[in-house]
Parts: sequence; structure tokens; C-alpha cells
Amino acid sequence: MTTAITAKEPSAGKPYGETTMDNTTTKGNTTAKYGHVSLFAKYRGIALTVAFCAAAAGGWYCNYCRGHESTDDAVIEGHVLPVSPKVSGQIAGVLVDDNQEVKRGELLAEIDPRDYQVKLDQARAELTAAQADARRAAADARRYGQLFSHDRVSKQAYDNAVADADVLRARAEVARKKTDAAELDLSYTKITARQDGRISGKSAEPGAFVQTGEQLFSIVPSQVWVVADFKETQLEHMRPGEAVAIKVDTYPGHTFAGHVDSIQSGTGSRFSLLPAENATGNFIKVVQRVPVKIVFDEPTSGYRLLPGMSVVPTVRLP
Repeated sequence: MTTAITAKEPSAGKPYGETTMDNTTTKGNTTAKYGHVSLFAKYRGIALTVAFCAAAAGGWYCNYCRGHESTDDAVIEGHVLPVSPKVSGQIAGVLVDDNQEVKRGELLAEIDPRDYQVKLDQARAELTAAQADARRAAADARRYGQLFSHDRVSKQAYDNAVADADVLRARAEVARKKTDAAELDLSYTKITARQDGRISGKSAEPGAFVQTGEQLFSIVPSQVWVVADFKETQLEHMRPGEAVAIKVDTYPGHTFAGHVDSIQSGTGSRFSLLPAENATGNFIKVVQRVPVKIVFDEPTSGYRLLPGMSVVPTVRLP
């Protein structure tokens, strides 16, 4: 008599694939057993590809780092021209405003000129009087010369007349210099732009009394460059003329072309207000930074590049 072996349906509460009472393994368990092998074989190629790509990327990055030096300690620099009056007085008018573009020679502000006009008129009057005295003394000296040639006057009288003429001629020259100075002072009441640029830091207001040399505002020209503070360990192969890729934070989608213009002859700390004095106290070695000037090789007129903006330059080494 034979015993039939049949696969039982999984009862409630038992998962499919468990061993039944008659020691028979269901089909689901067999599939799970051999499925692990097929899953490993399926993803083994992907894992090897990822590992190869990672190794290639690492090799490329190491090679790139050997041929390039970069720093984020860099800013855009430019000339900032202070505008100050050469004479003191009350501001009669201010003709510009913050961020306004101005041209060379354009009138920016004016100081009340009336006091300086009075001084100029006085100097001109003194000059006229001094020139008249000088002409009279010169004529007297010529007459004394004629009389002395005919023994009509003494040598002493003739010498005195010549000396008086020389003194008055010198006084006339001094008066002329004072007149020129008064004309200059009057012209200084008109404050003009010395270069094309934009007005920044305006503090002048009509009616304010300003002193000589007091800064009223600044003019920022459009010419800019980059100053990058590279570590001293990055300068071994860096030379003027090497190409630079410049990334400006304001324009992340554009890379500017430039080149190294010059390297400062000293670290930044050496030219600080209080240079380090390593001979006193405890010494801790710190990697120094050296400013490197980088200029743009392409026009930047289409971009607003302002002094103080952050940049990241990357120098291509030979």
C-alpha cells in the first residue's frame, strides 16, 4: 500500500513556503533560496562600475589639484578716489547724489565763493598799487641815472634811487603772486570730478560748513582687479602671466578669464598696522598669506563688479 505525498495549502497564520508536517518544502522557499544568488550577480556589475568611476574621478581630481591652485580668500579691488575741498567754507550746493555716474571735469559741489571773491578783488587792488609804485620808482632811477652821468647828483643818491626801484619791483611781484593765489582759492570753490566713475559714500549737504581736506564723497572708477590671498605653500610654482579662472559669487554661471599680474613682495601681516614680532613671547607657527594681484583679460563693462565682492580664483600652474 503506497502513501501519497501531496502539497498542502498554507493554513491561516502560516506563511507560504514553510515546511509541512510531511517534510515537504513548498515552491516559494526554493525561489527565495536561489533568488539571493541571482540578486548578487545582477548588482555585481553595477558595483564594479561605480568603483571604477570613483577611482577614475579620484585620479582626475588628484591630477587637477597638482596643476591648479585656488583660494576663496579673494576679493575684487579698485581705486577709491576721495573728493575733498581745498578751501574751507559753507557748501552752497551739491549737484550729485549717491551712485550717480559722473564724468571727468563735471561739477560736483560748490562752496560759497563770496568771501574768496572779496579776497581776490583786494589782491588785485594791491597789485595795481604795487605796480604803479614800481613804475614810478623805475622812472626815478632812470632820471637819477641821467643826472649822475652829468655830475648833477651824488653817487649815493643814484644808488638809493636804484635800490628803491628794485624793492618796489619785488613788492609788485609779491602782489602778483598773492593775486594768483586768490584766483586759485576762488577756483577751488568749484569741486569737480578728477576721473570718470560713480559717486559713493556721499556726506556733503548744502549749508554744511566744511574744512580743507574733509572728505565729502568718493569716486569709484570702473577699472577693477582681484586681490587673492594665497597661502605661502601655494606659491612655489606660481608666476606672473599664468592663466586664472575667476568665479564671482554674484555671477555663479559665468567664469571670467584673467592672469596673474604680480605677487606682493611680502606677506599681508608684514604690512599690517601692527606687524607680528616673533622675537618676543611664545612663538606659534602660522601659515602666512601673500596677496596676489590678478587682472581680467576680458571686458567687464557688462557686469557690475564692485570693490569688496567675493571671488574664487583658480590659477593654472605650468
